[in-house]
Amino acid sequence: MSNSSLPALPASDRPEDAARLRDALLGAAFTADGLLELLGAPAYTALARSETVPALRATRGDTPLETLVRLFLLQQPVPHARVADVLPVTACLESGWLVSVGTDEVAATVDVRPYGGPDGEDWFIVSDLGCAVGGAGGIGSREEGVVLGVGGASTTLAGITVRTPVSAALDLGTGSGIQALHASRHATRVTATDLNPRALHITALTLALSGAQAADLREGSLFEPVRDDETYELIVSNPPFVISPGARLTYRDGGMGGDDLCRSLVQQAGERLREGGFAQFLANWQHVEGEDWQDRLRSWVPRGCDAWVVQREVQDVTQYAELWLRDAGDHRGDTAAYEALYDAWLDEFEARKVKAVGFGWITLRRTDSDAPSITVEEWPHPVEQPLGDAVREHFDRVDYLRTHDDAALLAAHFRLAPEIIQEQVGLPGAEDPEHVVLRQHRGMRRATKVDTVGAGFAGVCDGTMSAGRILDAIAQLVGEDPVLLRDRTPAQIRLLVEQGFLEPVG
Repeated sequence: MSNSSLPALPASDRPEDAARLRDALLGAAFTADGLLELLGAPAYTALARSETVPALRATRGDTPLETLVRLFLLQQPVPHARVADVLPVTACLESGWLVSVGTDEVAATVDVRPYGGPDGEDWFIVSDLGCAVGGAGGIGSREEGVVLGVGGASTTLAGITVRTPVSAALDLGTGSGIQALHASRHATRVTATDLNPRALHITALTLALSGAQAADLREGSLFEPVRDDETYELIVSNPPFVISPGARLTYRDGGMGGDDLCRSLVQQAGERLREGGFAQFLANWQHVEGEDWQDRLRSWVPRGCDAWVVQREVQDVTQYAELWLRDAGDHRGDTAAYEALYDAWLDEFEARKVKAVGFGWITLRRTDSDAPSITVEEWPHPVEQPLGDAVREHFDRVDYLRTHDDAALLAAHFRLAPEIIQEQVGLPGAEDPEHVVLRQHRGMRRATKVDTVGAGFAGVCDGTMSAGRILDAIAQLVGEDPVLLRDRTPAQIRLLVEQGFLEPVG
């Protein structure tokens, strides 16, 4: 793959220049908080949509921060003298962060975007010019090897990733390096791979400019650059998952038929995980006529792994084609060419009998259990990010339920999880509700229907009494046979534990 038509990148082997540039950026408050204060919320939010006019209007002055915003975010040439008051211009020109324009101006060679880390770190994400995010108008370049910055998918994956300390983490298809940057906080060693050598170069710049440890950067597709004897405690990937009739754009099109790339990625991850390790991916999958999409996803899970698959969104094939044609900016070109591309996408879907495309999260955990747990569900509702702790706790609950039969559940003690509310639904004035709903305000923010016994049981759980004793008390209160109540309630307890409404004590 050639990147010859793309502009040259700054040198990635001069960390001292990146360090000096970082100091200058921080000194001018070129940070996420600094930008918000300078631009105001409307202009700041517009930048995330690739709309620059509000930010241009807000940076008409000559302060150091306004100079940097125009230079690195808005890609405007700035007079050499103004930049020299803020940055080490000579070093930036020599190392390639800046380039001379005309007789007395300089311009940035890459987009540099402040990014706030999860613990308040001031990071910087490097990407190709005009490609920091997508937006309604599509990315700013149709070059094959273009490297994008941080978008919604990137932040979603970063938010759902389990952040326990690990010795080795792997970022497959690193792009601009955002996942590798997050992993550098809790992994002793980070390996990042990408088919696009330009992406590896930009990842090195992102890490250096953010003051993070360097990663082991390897060129190649998926697991190809990983040696047979290498395993990891964490694998993450925001792969080129778009299901398209070709591989025009490396950053999004995997080059395999249908959803084969995502399937291959998931199936090959199992043997690369250490015991107890997590592999977490974003993915698209086909909804094929005459096939259960959940069964399709279950077939992807490798042996020896628990899995949790969450479908977040489904689009029919016309919506899907339009989304990604607009993402590439194809709608802005020749109408006939756009229609021909659109037709090609629909031909591909028709040939594969695909009626819709799902998007979501796939998490694997390596286990030594003889009965791995595979949960495939649809949850399109809002969740609380970051969700990494909730993902880890899901698998902790899987372990607990796997080792506790009904008798053990009745002997166990539980407490109601924090911030659970109860809603009663029924006709006004009715003596009893039609049904009771328990709702979470944290994590996945689930809601589940329970009967009056289940609601009463959950409300009493404070860890002091065993489940069986609580049921005996409820049976006496409602005049029901305690043996029958003990017999029929464990399934409901199991569901409440599985979904995180009840927490085991001890």
